[in-house]
Amino acid sequence: MFDVGVLKTHSFDIPVIGVGNLSMGGTGKTPFVEYLIRMFYKDLKVSVLSRGYGRKTKGFLFGNQFSNHEDIGDEPMQYLRKFDGKIKVAVAEDRVEGIRNLSENDANLEIVLLDDSFQHRYIKPGMSILLTDIHKLYNEDYLFPVGGLRDVVNQAKRADIVIVTKTNKVLSPITKRRVKQVLSLLPHQSLYFSYITYGKAISFPDGSEHSWNQKVRTIIMFAGIANSYPFQEYLHDLCTELIVLDYPDHYLFKRKDLQTIRKIFDDTFSGNKIIVTTEKDAMRLMNSEYLSELKNLPLFYIPIVMKLHGIDEANLSNQLKKYVRENSRNR
Repeated sequence: MFDVGVLKTHSFDIPVIGVGNLSMGGTGKTPFVEYLIRMFYKDLKVSVLSRGYGRKTKGFLFGNQFSNHEDIGDEPMQYLRKFDGKIKVAVAEDRVEGIRNLSENDANLEIVLLDDSFQHRYIKPGMSILLTDIHKLYNEDYLFPVGGLRDVVNQAKRADIVIVTKTNKVLSPITKRRVKQVLSLLPHQSLYFSYITYGKAISFPDGSEHSWNQKVRTIIMFAGIANSYPFQEYLHDLCTELIVLDYPDHYLFKRKDLQTIRKIFDDTFSGNKIIVTTEKDAMRLMNSEYLSELKNLPLFYIPIVMKLHGIDEANLSNQLKKYVRENSRNR
């Protein structure tokens, strides 16, 4: 209905960059939004607008120092904690109304980043970015339930930029050529390649600080994200034994889940063992009434950072900053 003009799209007089995917998840959208925040926040007033998946609130809402995942969702919570005071984070089911509220709240707003917006077509971003996992390119996948896609492949034509995510740190020219052939991009579309790096492990703030400075024997990993395999591969290299507990994406951990994790920890015959989860899972756990089930255990989460290969970093930066500059209210 959007394609034939029955339903109308809205554009705005400020730079709007939309980030999304065709898949059900697992493409690295959250670290890429953070990548964009780092690109712009030092020079511009940045707002991130998300639907706030999994929140228990309704309507438009700003995140603040008192917000938790039930108020705004786990991904917006992650943006807020990392960039508190440097950006504004808001949630709204109706993205059109959301941008209007952001503009009314701040007449000097300079850029809006739309989180997970590719299927929300009531807004036409000035720049639309589509992410695809190199291990499951959208052209090699199928619609759910046969595959992992939530939208048809030909909708990729709406993207201005395609980012191939989760590549190896060393990317061969042969691999790049194969990906270009598979994706068959249109002349107006730019293609960039990215990979993930992992930050220093952070101990949960439960009043019992633990350190993790050396290779451990056993890691008990639990995660409720769409694709935990890259995280598993990373942890494999840090231990002798990796025990994996996988949960659905955006999973809300129950008391029995954390009791199970504690039992596995207690039953694991090793004097050198830790428990590790993802940063996104940590956002849902920090305010959980059940977190006390893991109190006094060596519990950590690991931040991730997205990086682009070689000249791709400069080229993407130049392309996006040129778009923002040419579409600024103050141009």
